[in-house]
Amino acid sequence: MQTYYFSMFISYQDFELLYRGAVRNVQVTDDNGKTIRLPAVKFIPWLSRIGIRGRFKLTLGDDNKFISLEKIS
Repeated sequence: MQTYYFSMFISYQDFELLYRGAVRNVQVTDDNGKTIRLPAVKFIPWLSRIGIRGRFKLTLGDDNKFISLEKIS
């Protein structure tokens, strides 16, 4: 398994593009500088009126398949 930690700060207006179909993936950079692209829908549980803000832990399997995404702060 592989684990990545990153911060995410995106406004509600920017994330709203997901609902319009203009955005399907979110690209983040982990704490070690690795760029990761994952489906934007994975962040919906943390969407609020201000958008998405916080620290996240992404876990992928050895085959780079999604296992979990957790908000850690």
